[in-house]
Amino acid sequence: MTFIQPAFDGTEIAAAAPAKSRRIVDDYEAWIDEVWPYYLAAADTGLPFTVDEISRKHHLPDPPHPKSQWGSLPVRLQNYGIIRHHDGGTSARARHSMVHVWIGVPPAHREAVAEHRREERATKAAARAAEKQTAA
Repeated sequence: MTFIQPAFDGTEIAAAAPAKSRRIVDDYEAWIDEVWPYYLAAADTGLPFTVDEISRKHHLPDPPHPKSQWGSLPVRLQNYGIIRHHDGGTSARARHSMVHVWIGVPPAHREAVAEHRREERATKAAARAAEKQTAA
């Protein structure tokens, strides 16, 4: 069996230019500071939205590690009582896979929601610690 090396003499069709990628912010907290106002404004509208929808609409930059850090933004927004889960939907960025649809918490209720989430997390942490203690 023989292998024939193709000639790279320029007669091949050139590949398409790579797609323009979004700007990536080097510092995670700086990224949060930059994108936060857009998600706060989306929450204040009272209309459902996806993280991707707001990102595309305002041409927001990516975090330092886009594949893993986009998901932490809604968690942080939830912890501050700004958004809550509304439904499921699809995302063009995630190749039309299922994503969360969020809706804003009314400003008058945000502190109460944030306090409730803090208490919930503390209770779960205490339960995990007690479970580890009994297992040891």
